[in-house]
Amino acid sequence: MFYIEEAFRKNQIFPNGANVEALENELSKVLGIENVTCLASGTAAIHLALIVLGVEQGDEVLCSSFTFSASANPIVYQKAQPIFIDSEPDSWNINPDLLEEAIKDRIKKGKKPKAMIIVDLYGMPARMDRIIEIANHYEIKVIEDAAEAIGSKFEERNCGTFGDIGILSFNGNKAITASAGGAFLSGSKEYCEQASFLSTQARDDYPHYEHTEIGYNYRMSNICAAIGRGQMEFFKERIAKRRENFFFYKEAFKNVTGISFLEEPDDRFYSNHWLTTILIDPKKIDHADPTFIREELAKLNIETRPLWKPMHLQPVFRECPAYVDGTSEHLLNIGLCIPSSTCITDEERQFVADSLRKIMGIA
Repeated sequence: MFYIEEAFRKNQIFPNGANVEALENELSKVLGIENVTCLASGTAAIHLALIVLGVEQGDEVLCSSFTFSASANPIVYQKAQPIFIDSEPDSWNINPDLLEEAIKDRIKKGKKPKAMIIVDLYGMPARMDRIIEIANHYEIKVIEDAAEAIGSKFEERNCGTFGDIGILSFNGNKAITASAGGAFLSGSKEYCEQASFLSTQARDDYPHYEHTEIGYNYRMSNICAAIGRGQMEFFKERIAKRRENFFFYKEAFKNVTGISFLEEPDDRFYSNHWLTTILIDPKKIDHADPTFIREELAKLNIETRPLWKPMHLQPVFRECPAYVDGTSEHLLNIGLCIPSSTCITDEERQFVADSLRKIMGIA
């Protein structure tokens, strides 16, 4: 509350401000990346990333299919063409083999992709070593969508710091929230300066309002940044709580055949486990239909959600090229996101686990 009260006391109720700058500095320190620009949302950060990287009408942008639509919508804002890539089965993130296959095919068709958007899904890092190797080989720019993955790491390096540009989200459901907001991360000072300029309506350096470029109202609110600063004081504790939720549920179902979770594929991966997700094998559990389970839990006032519906299955993107093998569609059909808030109590988690077992008929 201190940072919020201070902002009101100083009448700094506007975009930008002292809290925004302080939050940028804190993120830079914690994530180990030099340049950070805080924005109104993660979606705004992706949109500005595409603009900064020169994506224009008619360009093609490769994108993870198994994600929230905010990863893909900014491609369309730029009148560019999304090219969707399916997931690998262990991390659920973009399949590097399909990614390279898609690049080769697009080049063969005479249209080399301009950029790629790689999502760290549910806080699980993507296989960034292979992805960056592919991107460098074909000279394609990388935007790492780490909206769900603050605090996650791959090979001891923070998610959001691998690509030419990384993005974070501070939406109300994230491990670190500012009620709303996002961040644009880059090793390039020039990229961040350009994003900052465009985010404040591209106002040129004149005493009057002068504009030589089209800009956007994308800068973070000083009040939202104040909330974010308060959250960052408990950064380690909040990430630890999300991981604790995951390990609680994993332990609760460790002896149940047919129940599995999204786990780190090997010791190079460190996930914040933003949301704990459960897979239910219909061949091994009688009452395994996720819709039935979700509706029965809702009767007990337990909110669960389906996994993300892949972008290549979304009506709005039905005409977009997609390189898929059925992995994300299969995950959608057998998966659920279960309660894993930072604020969930031990008793509430136990109630969720017990209710799941009862509904599925597990002794």
